[in-house]
Amino acid sequence: MPRKLSPEKTRARVAAIVERLPEGKAKPVGEHLSLEVRKRRFGWYLADHHGDGRLSISCKVPSLLAGQLQALVPKQLHIPKYVASKGWIGLWLDVPEVDWGQVELCLVEAYRMTAPKRLLATM
Repeated sequence: MPRKLSPEKTRARVAAIVERLPEGKAKPVGEHLSLEVRKRRFGWYLADHHGDGRLSISCKVPSLLAGQLQALVPKQLHIPKYVASKGWIGLWLDVPEVDWGQVELCLVEAYRMTAPKRLLATM
């Protein structure tokens, strides 16, 4: 069974995924990270959001991907308050078996939905 990462390592892993994307930025906002491309937010890394004691990401995803994720990572998927109606999903990052491939897929798709077309052409 894989070991759970510490909150610091989890945060660093999310930031590394985002910063591999062209002009992707993981900007600190308190304990959280705003995940952005050219000042356009496509996601959040959340640590103890509103005192829930959890680690998660929330990000935009195409509706087709959201349906697939429900089948692939049901223990990791959650519906975030406030932004779910805008096409965002959440993935818990503090569960015993985080599927980092799905985390990266979600972040890349959120980035693709947000980044300018010229920047996407560089991928």
